[in-house]
Amino acid sequence: MTHYKNNKNFRVAVCFAVFLTMLLPAQSWAHAILVRSQPAKEVEITESPKQVDVWFDDKVGSEFMALAVIDSTGKRVDNKDVAQETFNPAHLYCTVQPLPPGVYTVRYRVVSIDSHIVTGKFQFTIKAP
Repeated sequence: MTHYKNNKNFRVAVCFAVFLTMLLPAQSWAHAILVRSQPAKEVEITESPKQVDVWFDDKVGSEFMALAVIDSTGKRVDNKDVAQETFNPAHLYCTVQPLPPGVYTVRYRVVSIDSHIVTGKFQFTIKAP
């Protein structure tokens, strides 16, 4: 009876299989995470941005994406023109008209690469100069 532990060919095959699995690209099944925004989360600025940008840690699907900027009264103040950067599918943006001083909430919804819907929000403040 042959023992696999002592079989040199078996050990080489196992090492080769482990090596091959290390070469394969790892598939990520994590939800997309917001990693950066412009304006930044909780920042106080003195000038209205021309657009609001959000970046995620991985590309997101172009279907069902949403990005909205809402003022302190609950009114939507973006131009409802959310877009995804062509060469960086982890980057979404929308434009805004000049905004007066106040607190603004950015809400987003995207579909992760693992097909889960991810939603979130953050605020920024425009102070009078």
